[in-house]
Amino acid sequence: MQNKEKSNKPSFLKTLNKNKELVFLTLPGAVWFIIFAYLPMFGVLIAFKRWSIHGGFFESLIKSDWVWFQNFKFLFSSSDAWLITRNTILYNIAFIVLGIVLPVTLAILLKELHNKKFSKYFQTAMFLPYFLSWVIVSYCLYAFLSPDKGYINGLRASMGLDKISWYTEAKYWPFIIIFMSQWKGIGYGTVVYLASICGIDKSYYEAALVDGASKWQQIKSITLPLLKPVLIIMFINAVGGMFRSDFGLFYQLPKDSGALYPVTNVIDTYVYRALMNLGDIGMSSAAALYQSIVGLVLILVTNGIVRKVDNENAFF
Repeated sequence: MQNKEKSNKPSFLKTLNKNKELVFLTLPGAVWFIIFAYLPMFGVLIAFKRWSIHGGFFESLIKSDWVWFQNFKFLFSSSDAWLITRNTILYNIAFIVLGIVLPVTLAILLKELHNKKFSKYFQTAMFLPYFLSWVIVSYCLYAFLSPDKGYINGLRASMGLDKISWYTEAKYWPFIIIFMSQWKGIGYGTVVYLASICGIDKSYYEAALVDGASKWQQIKSITLPLLKPVLIIMFINAVGGMFRSDFGLFYQLPKDSGALYPVTNVIDTYVYRALMNLGDIGMSSAAALYQSIVGLVLILVTNGIVRKVDNENAFF
């Protein structure tokens, strides 16, 4: 019986031939991932070597001396290890919470707008900052926060208040960084959730309207539950990046001011500054590998928790 069941199963080649159109569609993406994602993974060996140049890349990789976990010690034995880890985690927690609550709220509000022209206008206005680089955003912010000619200090001076040296006062920057991060990225998240909301079958809302449900009841009982799969996927992806930071946000925005390091220095900026000062490529590779491994573990753990709570909406 078991042999008959096995013989009834289609072979791999038959399945491939049956779905050849889908295979051809996924082929460009698969080739891209192989070339730019999987082949470069051989570079993780640099994290375990004392990198030295001996001609080309592969020759340097082979001839560089093995130091194994010595490169990882720099990150963990540093006096700033706790500071940069704390900043990275706390900022990412704030980004995850606000990156879900604010875009979902705005997406629901935009969906409820009856004037579609206004809805399109607000979508475009919110999405535009996403395409700006942090270099441009940093100079726009400097126009507001410049100690001498900034708009805010000019406004304070006109009101008889003292000027604030924004780029030397660390206490203001957690709020500034969180605010600017949400201002720049909120449009992307809003569009993702708005697309999901627009895909919900309208018959659900029509039935709820017949039953006399208010707008809030429709949102609470229809929109949010049907939005849950997308929310879970976005949440798991965000948790996977808990130990990574947007380099431009933390490096360009504060203008690399040393006075702000206690609240703006994260793992990525710390490693970059160490690389520029020491030129130690092995150490920077070790830090990147450490972030990737922790991110993978976080995704697996988070997905495991979701799978136990709601197996249907788990990532995998």
